[in-house]
Amino acid sequence: MAESKVPVLTEVVSEVRQPRPVVDAAALEALARELERAVLARLAPEVDRVIEEKLARTLSEVLGQALDGVRTELTVSVTQMVREAIAASVAHALQLPDSK
Repeated sequence: MAESKVPVLTEVVSEVRQPRPVVDAAALEALARELERAVLARLAPEVDRVIEEKLARTLSEVLGQALDGVRTELTVSVTQMVREAIAASVAHALQLPDSK
């Protein structure tokens, strides 16, 4: 029975490397700019969505707090106006001469 030999990696892969092509700095910079533009274009909708969600949450919290403050101020003001109106009405009624 003949045994088949399994090749090892060094027998399969050639150790001769092809020289890398020389890339000048301007081409590398252009490639970097294009890659940056492409990544930003691809991510922009997701970034916008995340910012809008965060902004909506923050605005909701701030507006809620502001509305709570306004509600409290209105309650205090209306309560004070009612007290003053009742006091004025009672004072006026006490000053009226008896109509008997």
